Amino acid sequence: MKIGIIGAGQIGGVLIRQYARAGHSVKMTNSGGLEKLKNLALETGASPVSIDAVVRDVDAIVISIPLMAIAKLPKHLFNNLPDNITIIDTGNYYPIRDGVIKEIEDGMTESVWVANQIQRPVIKTYNSILSRSLVHSGLARGTASRVALPIAGDDRKSKELASTLVNDSGFDSLDCGSLQDSWKQQPGSPVYCTDLTLIQLENSIKKARKGILPARRELGLAYILTHDAEQWMDCVNYNRKIYESDLAGSKS
Repeated sequence: MKIGIIGAGQIGGVLIRQYARAGHSVKMTNSGGLEKLKNLALETGASPVSIDAVVRDVDAIVISIPLMAIAKLPKHLFNNLPDNITIIDTGNYYPIRDGVIKEIEDGMTESVWVANQIQRPVIKTYNSILSRSLVHSGLARGTASRVALPIAGDDRKSKELASTLVNDSGFDSLDCGSLQDSWKQQPGSPVYCTDLTLIQLENSIKKARKGILPARRELGLAYILTHDAEQWMDCVNYNRKIYESDLAGSKS
């Protein structure tokens, strides 16, 4: 598969490595200059290219940049692309980083906002896992303890393609409905950075409550920002504790 990735940070950088390892042809770009991608290119074989080139002649595009950077993407970037290209959004809204986005504060689902910004449908996935979990927690298909990731979107074929990529990363996937429903996997949800198996994910995502997402998002973020990234399982366990009442009964 040919994949273009916009953003080579914590999540994007891991996906570049995982997709290249799985045998996909990967192009990548970033906002800091292609020279900064030289070592990653040598490590993975992925090609550093311009922002315009990264979206051309690909089967899928992964957008893995802060939400505040979405609106700064070139307005023409996604014009005239074939309709069958899958666009994956891995991002999350954090007001402390992105500033206040009124539409989201007023209740718009985060990835609906992203789709509106780029004027293209998107698939939401990879947003509900810490980068260190993405690096270290992948397992072979069929492993009982394999972590599962939610996928949301409005196009069946695009969700199937995203599911293939998630599997290639070492994770199971769960179709969690439409893009409008992707609020259930936003920060503050009981499935956010709690590293659940497929059965646990199926049970716990039903317990997500939209009204409490912002408060719980801030609790989890405060912990992550004050703890060593290498101790990522401490963050996972803390999130599980925050959502303990929601996750009760989903631990089988």
